[in-house]
Amino acid sequence: MPTVPTFTAHNGFALPAIGLGTYALNGDEGAAAVAGALDAGYRLVDSAFNYENEGSVGLGVAASEAPREEIIVTTKLPGRHHPTAKARTSIEESRSRLGLDITDLHLIHWPNPTQDEYVQAWAALVDAQERGIVRQIGVSNFLPEHLERIERETGVRPVVNQIELHPYFPQEEQLAYHREHGILTEAWSPLGRARELVDEGVVAEVAAAHGITPVQAVLAWHVARETVSIPKASSLEHQVSNLAAAEIVLDDAEVAAITALGRADGRLFDADPRTHEES
Repeated sequence: MPTVPTFTAHNGFALPAIGLGTYALNGDEGAAAVAGALDAGYRLVDSAFNYENEGSVGLGVAASEAPREEIIVTTKLPGRHHPTAKARTSIEESRSRLGLDITDLHLIHWPNPTQDEYVQAWAALVDAQERGIVRQIGVSNFLPEHLERIERETGVRPVVNQIELHPYFPQEEQLAYHREHGILTEAWSPLGRARELVDEGVVAEVAAAHGITPVQAVLAWHVARETVSIPKASSLEHQVSNLAAAEIVLDDAEVAAITALGRADGRLFDADPRTHEES
């Protein structure tokens, strides 16, 4: 198994550099994919209430030979469950669906600023952590103003912010903010437009220089920037290949060259956290 570096948040909580994304990994096949990934060395699994696969993820964790205490299972609170009472029930329901005594990491999926209930959702996660049903709490797709508000109103800072981040959308300012405040950055869709990205000349050059695949070169770029990537992979072959990227070390020039692929229109879809509303 590869040696996977870890990154540490302001409170000492640590995440491995590469985890398993599970969007669209459902049913028995999804459970088998999760179990296989854990047995291959993954220790971070990312799910969400809205992925409708928490049950399969939980079955995969139970079927794996990996020690439970080493596994970090993540799920997310959906936008329609932000109000206090709904949030409390949703957090408990996710734990039940996962089949766990405690959820390792629970995030708010989107801030949904128009409905303006994300502070209630955050307070519910703080309460869940105090009640001992969630170990660590964080957010997803939050901007600095959202992060500052929830800390100001509750006194609790998230350990993680999971955001869209890939070479076409490198998020340098947001990443710098997270570093300054000890918030771990997780990257969803870490390969961006993968089919287009792997054909980029600079990615191909970096891959050739290290004798690796273009996908591994991009994942190594994430590791070098200390962002936790969670690529989805259903086949064991791809899972193993992705995890092996954790041991690849790029130099500063290679990292800068891939970062330079960033575009003004780099988002995958119209999902600006200032306006996007998730149900």
